[in-house]
Amino acid sequence: MNAIQTLAISALPIIFAITLHEAAHGYAARHFGDLTAFQAGRISLNPLRHIDPIGTVIVPAVILLLSAGNFLFGWAKPVPVNFERLRNPKKDMFWVAAAGPGVNFLMAIAWGLLLKVSVDMPPHAYSAAMAEMARVGVNINAVLMLLNLLPLPPLDGGRIAVSLLPHRAAWKFAQLEPYGMFILLGLLFTGILETILGPLLGLFLMFLKSLLGL
Repeated sequence: MNAIQTLAISALPIIFAITLHEAAHGYAARHFGDLTAFQAGRISLNPLRHIDPIGTVIVPAVILLLSAGNFLFGWAKPVPVNFERLRNPKKDMFWVAAAGPGVNFLMAIAWGLLLKVSVDMPPHAYSAAMAEMARVGVNINAVLMLLNLLPLPPLDGGRIAVSLLPHRAAWKFAQLEPYGMFILLGLLFTGILETILGPLLGLFLMFLKSLLGL
């Protein structure tokens, strides 16, 4: 499979993994009292409302092509959330932050089911492409889930940590947020991020295979 075919097959699962992650934050925020995302028109399952031209399209495409389909990194436009407008800001922050990785977990299972179907059904003209798309869907959702659960603000895991820590420790930990993306990029380019995520990804994929009988 050449690079263009890989990109074409990967486009749909990548876009949905990134954009539905963001939409989930908006739905959760509205549920707990913050209408910021709703008023901005960001509570939608339409991927076009969440696509960042650079982070959702250009960066993932370039990385996917340069790594021959072995690595992926990208982002969507962050859904605006005003945590102070939540009914119980510190407690509800947990659920708003966890909503994105939670949706990625569910999508990984859904793509895994499609992979099982495509492998078990009689071969046809689209079975190989369907199976490859499903594999990408499983992998991208697993990576996004695990990446976002890292306890580093502004990642979801960082906000989950802030919601769970005592108030004074939470306030101090939240001060890392302006530097979080620089720390993350440093981990990425030094290979430390892959060292952290690799074993976690392997364990999650083993769990998924066992769960779905793949």
